[in-house]
Amino acid sequence: MTAISLPAGLRGLFDAQHRASRAHPVVPLALRRERLLKIQALLEMHGAALAAAVQADFGVRSPQLTEVADFFVLRTLLAGALKNLPRWMKPVKVRTPLYLQPSRAWLQRQPLGVVGVISPWNYPLQLALGPVITALAAGNRVMLKPSELTPKTSALLAALLGQAFAPDEVCVVQGDAAVAADFAALAFDHLFFTGSTAVGRKVAAAAAANLTPTTLELGGKSPCIIDVSCDLSQAALKIAHGKLLNAGQTCIAPDYVLLPRGREAEFGKAFARAVKQLFPVMEGNPDYAAIINPHHQERLQALLAQAQGAGARLQVVGGEGLAKAGAGASRQMAPVLVFDVPADARLLNEEIFGPILPVLAYDSLDEAIEYVNARPRPLALYWFGSDAARRDEVLERTVSGGVTVNDTLMHIAHPALPFGGVGDSGWGAYHGEAGFLRLTQQKPVLLQSRWARGDLFYPPYGKRLERVLGLVKRII
Repeated sequence: MTAISLPAGLRGLFDAQHRASRAHPVVPLALRRERLLKIQALLEMHGAALAAAVQADFGVRSPQLTEVADFFVLRTLLAGALKNLPRWMKPVKVRTPLYLQPSRAWLQRQPLGVVGVISPWNYPLQLALGPVITALAAGNRVMLKPSELTPKTSALLAALLGQAFAPDEVCVVQGDAAVAADFAALAFDHLFFTGSTAVGRKVAAAAAANLTPTTLELGGKSPCIIDVSCDLSQAALKIAHGKLLNAGQTCIAPDYVLLPRGREAEFGKAFARAVKQLFPVMEGNPDYAAIINPHHQERLQALLAQAQGAGARLQVVGGEGLAKAGAGASRQMAPVLVFDVPADARLLNEEIFGPILPVLAYDSLDEAIEYVNARPRPLALYWFGSDAARRDEVLERTVSGGVTVNDTLMHIAHPALPFGGVGDSGWGAYHGEAGFLRLTQQKPVLLQSRWARGDLFYPPYGKRLERVLGLVKRII
């Protein structure tokens, strides 16, 4: 499948899918299963080639990391959809109130039509095919625009999906940001975007021109709150894993740590031990991913330099032989803890998306909660401790896209938990039935009975209607 870059080409692909969706609004279970099984077969037959393409795009990224972070999630989504589709697709009976009986009511679940998916570079398989799987399960046709920052992966996805599907079922559009802008301007029945908050705003604005509903999976600054009741060694290991998976290039990676004042040095030592356990050697270690490109490498360098220049203290952790900001051909960056960060530092006001972790001290739980709530609502929140009452207080008083307690990242691995953001971290959620319903029209249907007496509410109005309304008021 060749790259499509001209608006006319985009329009032709979209029009073909749009016509097909309107000509075939009924998408039976067998056809949905067939399409999902094609994705499953693609992963089984070409998984090694896809992982190699991801590795080539990153420079350093082991196939095992892609297996854990991309393929595992996709396989759980496929398994859940294949198992539950018969139940998800069934009409849902809705209880009819006494004053409308003997009519019947139900929700009829139908495909929306054509779903557009704009996917990012950091998990170029999971975050491209996950929404595609969800859209196909819901009976839709899909146009996918993968990231230009992972060109080998995007090209291979285009070729493999082009072999497996007709263009009016699933197609891939390749190109740069200008192509993405044209893509977002198409009149999809739903547009699914994963990426930064800044670009998400542009996507939402483009979709609004067509009244296209959107699902925006964005980023944000996800906090780790370490409670006074916490085992710091265990927490440090789990935070290090969540932060350093894919070298911090993860939308739900811990973005900063809040811990009780006075435990900063203890945390620094525990984090260093954890990094050594996870990555005994960092330089050249394929398990420790590279920063995606020089531009992002320079951005991370600038974040560190600005914070250090403002008085922050840097603790470079591990990474013997690596420059602290990932200089060099491999672009592998040593993890850095940052203490005493000024409030106006860019590190505390921009999504980091790299192996840099600010550590902030708090004096009371109220102070920690107020710090989180004073900022845009995060995509994820992590809490560590053994005090259930304090845990519940944090859960009740903060709002975030998702939460993992006493670990990081793992809520995304639960196939039945909706995954999505809130506020600046996005809107809408997918995974499991929540994703199916997000990309499904639940059409309300009321079947009126021949014995219905709706005429009691017809004009001319008078005493009869007053008696009827009086009766209805007593029974509702």
